[in-house]
Amino acid sequence: AEKFFDIKCRKAGLAPSVAVIVATVRAMKMNGGVAKADLGSENVSAVQQGCPNLGRHIENVKGFGVPVLVAINHFHSDTDAEVQAVKDYVAEQGAEAILCRHWADGSKGVTELATRVAELADADQAQFAPIYPDEMPLFEKIQTVARRIYRADDVLADDKIRAQLKDWEDAGYGNLPICMAKTQYSFTTDPTRRGAPTGHSVPVREVRLSAGAGFIVVICGEIMTMPGLPRKPAAESIRFNDEGLIEGLF
Repeated sequence: AEKFFDIKCRKAGLAPSVAVIVATVRAMKMNGGVAKADLGSENVSAVQQGCPNLGRHIENVKGFGVPVLVAINHFHSDTDAEVQAVKDYVAEQGAEAILCRHWADGSKGVTELATRVAELADADQAQFAPIYPDEMPLFEKIQTVARRIYRADDVLADDKIRAQLKDWEDAGYGNLPICMAKTQYSFTTDPTRRGAPTGHSVPVREVRLSAGAGFIVVICGEIMTMPGLPRKPAAESIRFNDEGLIEGLF
């Protein structure tokens, strides 16, 4: 959400009226310490322990002045007690969670969500604003994202990186937004640290100027930038069958 708000909305002049955070019971359990192989078993306690991760996302979106709804993407293994645990937690954060069954029921499964999105948008409650101004120095922009979004205490960057940022400012690129490139699995740069950690540091490994795109990429920790591939690329399953037709595209 931060990239959409701070880069896309800034560049396109967009002002979102409402934001929907998609969450799953399985993700809450994983953030609560459950192994992937055990996510199909009921574990309300783990859901509750993992919910602060969702709470962090809710806080972050609200920090941009945008009302929040949470869409619980239903899996067949989710139990009523687990779903209710997520709903209860979200309510404590001052937001609303809606169970969505679009995978099983199609559009009927998200009618309630669509209705609430329209109601919030029509209520015109949003007071959207990016979390840093264009004129803020580049390194301070990095610090702002690290502290406000990731809840880091510090940003670690050597003199070479800081000098590069200063050179770009002197060349007229100081008003560009920054695009943080880090693991998506954690608020830290360590993909194994789940939940909502605080008090960590964000190491900046490299910075790249994307002048044409209109932002500066900040490489944090060990992360592969585009182009990237999943663990099992789709190309491995694409082939010609005995009739000469292509299989495996979908």
